[in-house]
Amino acid sequence: MLGRMPDAVIVRRRPPSIAGRTSAFILLALLACLGATARTPESVAPDIVGMDDPARWTPAYWIERAEAPDRPLAPASAIQAQNARLVRDDPSMYDLAALGPVVERDQVLGWIQGLSRRPSAPRHDAKGARLPAAALDELEDALALDAVPARQATRYGLVVRRAPLRTFPTDRRVFSTPGDTDIDRFQESALFPGTPVAIAHASRDGEWLFVVSQRYAAWIEARHVAEGDAATVLGYAERTPYRLVTGAAAHTVHTPEAPAVSDVQLDMGTRLPSASSTGRVNGQHPASGHAVELPVRQDDGRLLLRPALLPRSADTADAPLPLTRRHLIGQAFKFLGERYGWGHDYNARDCSGFVSEVYASLGLVLPRNTGDQAGSPVLATTRLDDVASRAAVLEALQVGDLVYVPGHVMMVIGHADGEPFVIHDIHGGGQRGADGEVVRLGLNGVVVTSLRGLVFDDGTPYVERATAVVRPAPTS
Repeated sequence: MLGRMPDAVIVRRRPPSIAGRTSAFILLALLACLGATARTPESVAPDIVGMDDPARWTPAYWIERAEAPDRPLAPASAIQAQNARLVRDDPSMYDLAALGPVVERDQVLGWIQGLSRRPSAPRHDAKGARLPAAALDELEDALALDAVPARQATRYGLVVRRAPLRTFPTDRRVFSTPGDTDIDRFQESALFPGTPVAIAHASRDGEWLFVVSQRYAAWIEARHVAEGDAATVLGYAERTPYRLVTGAAAHTVHTPEAPAVSDVQLDMGTRLPSASSTGRVNGQHPASGHAVELPVRQDDGRLLLRPALLPRSADTADAPLPLTRRHLIGQAFKFLGERYGWGHDYNARDCSGFVSEVYASLGLVLPRNTGDQAGSPVLATTRLDDVASRAAVLEALQVGDLVYVPGHVMMVIGHADGEPFVIHDIHGGGQRGADGEVVRLGLNGVVVTSLRGLVFDDGTPYVERATAVVRPAPTS
């Protein structure tokens, strides 16, 4: 640990020359700056226990230690069957194809009121001011619940750009604690280009839509959704051949001729059908890329499918990667160092979004949030109800297992020095210092840590509050 620099330096000697006084002034200024830096909490980040070996920050280190890293953990047919059961049997999932041609008012109200509830605790804006009751009244009025008809035809659309999902139809950021502006309490998740949704309702001003996707129902800006017929929208994600994004993100090539499909960000797990055209794509020969079809919102809000190019250099595949320990580790490490983004904020993702997208690139669907993942009736889950069961399960952890503590999930990547290690997207995190006191790490991103070394702010080890272990790979 570096020592604290002095606030000032007093030297008793004869008056220096002008040059000497200038040099001394500069030196004092530098020392003052260093002193201020040394007092800044972020100036010296504490070492993460167990991570002093640089090799442990590489996927190769963990792949070399994995048992049979290239052996498939489940065949594609078993993964597809589990995905179908998840949509059918998990209450956190939505089967859009099963909605039918008409949606009743009670169903729509149930979706909206299940999410858009007036906060019971104080909320603050980015400057720390408490939101007045009048502001919350306006948000409730914006829901336009009185405008929900008794019955309405089921409408569908495709998301055209990565877009936030919000608790209320607003982009206003609100926070629980003044000054703590990382976690926007109105931020729910995000949807990626090509995601099919059912359009259930519009806000009072028509600028927002309440949509239902396979994994989440929330508010999205209307400009990010293009409305189309059920067959086109629901069939989009099922078309073959296709390209699947297997990197942390890919972007379509810059396209002056078609700005709507130019430089579109596509996050890991995004699936796009191949374009049938064999000619030039937006002024470019397709040989150096993969031609795909992207949804575009026209001026009237209707859906248009337009060809775009993914460069061959982009990290994509024509099928999900095999579900192996090598790929689980390798895919997770593609996010290493990314900033934590609550509800996919900051153009990033949070802990459950992180593991969802890793598994999506391997063809396997997970519920969106930690509670739903850990509580799914479809996924293989072991409850950690007592100390004995917790100890036994933690000893038997395997690569790809998901370990849950309240509000957080971590993915196991292997063992070193007899200890399990995890990779996870975490906002806080702490550990015990040499003096036994809790040291807040402020990890705030995708990191590798020892599972047993992590503690909560009150000093309780994560493992003592672990609630479940989920093994997403189908067991049969």
